[in-house]
Amino acid sequence: MAICRARVRAGALLSLFRHYSERACSSSPISSNFQNVGFIGLGNMGFRMANNLIRAGFNLAVHDINHGVMKMFSDMGIPAKDSPLDVAESSDVVITMLPSSSHVLDVYTGPNGLLHGGSIVRPLLFIDSSTIDPQTSRKLSAAVSQCALKQEKDDWKKPVMLDAPVSGGVIAAEAGTLTFMVGGSQEAYLSAKPLFHSMGKNTIYCGGAGTGSAAKICNNLAMAVSMLGVSEALALGQSLGIDASTLTQVFNSSSARCWSSDSYNPVPGVMEGVPASRNYAGGFASKLMSKDLNLAAASAKDVGIECPLTSQAGEIYESVCKDGHESEDFSCVFRHHYSGQDEL
Repeated sequence: MAICRARVRAGALLSLFRHYSERACSSSPISSNFQNVGFIGLGNMGFRMANNLIRAGFNLAVHDINHGVMKMFSDMGIPAKDSPLDVAESSDVVITMLPSSSHVLDVYTGPNGLLHGGSIVRPLLFIDSSTIDPQTSRKLSAAVSQCALKQEKDDWKKPVMLDAPVSGGVIAAEAGTLTFMVGGSQEAYLSAKPLFHSMGKNTIYCGGAGTGSAAKICNNLAMAVSMLGVSEALALGQSLGIDASTLTQVFNSSSARCWSSDSYNPVPGVMEGVPASRNYAGGFASKLMSKDLNLAAASAKDVGIECPLTSQAGEIYESVCKDGHESEDFSCVFRHHYSGQDEL
């Protein structure tokens, strides 16, 4: 089963795991209808999100195709299950954090998937935090709603699904400061808040099924276009004889100020602690931005909306990826598309 592989180096991952393990030992469990949590997809984001749930006192069971990461959890006494179905059979709620719509569909409906047990399931709640298209989120929500619970609990008469993608990246996942954009039942959203607040600091209810996924792709579309605009302007400024740091000061004191200029500047040497200061290592990979722009373009086509900036941004990121920079942070367009220069 194709599930997200952890992409961080083994040594760094082990060090981070020990750090979380020490923090987890000092935490006391919290009361929750969802005390038994299954987590599927232990990549860069999921690994950190799962560990924050452990720290908060939830009882976790995990699954991933990366056996090395699974062993790290099992060595700490966290059950590592052989399949998504095995996770579902021991969980009150299951959270998935996967790379694409096809991976999510496979985990839910494939062989030994979360819903493979038939029309009766144990989990009260399914939460998908992957970035996927709204249509797939709605399809899975409908499939979950057709199932029955093995055991009804309190006001839960049927299982429910929430689409709850996140914003903030690896840094926020590690710090537990993610923002969750949530679609689905509002009652389920309110019940799940203790889970969200264990992994993030902001939760925004967006509406019915699929609206969380829609909010995420719209957010990433705006982020991509913003980064391209800032990169283009800074590269032009350099060609006109203005230092990027000076022009950044102008932006951040004027109407051009935005996240791409004041918090995630794309010019190496202008800002510390961002991917541009690490040769564009880490952060949000260009290939993921390209994927999300494709999702936005497909959604726009489905509803008959003209989105020319989506198309142009998608072409730029596709080109950057084809040139071999797919694993670099998406702010690398400053260097690889606009030929911008480092700040000395």
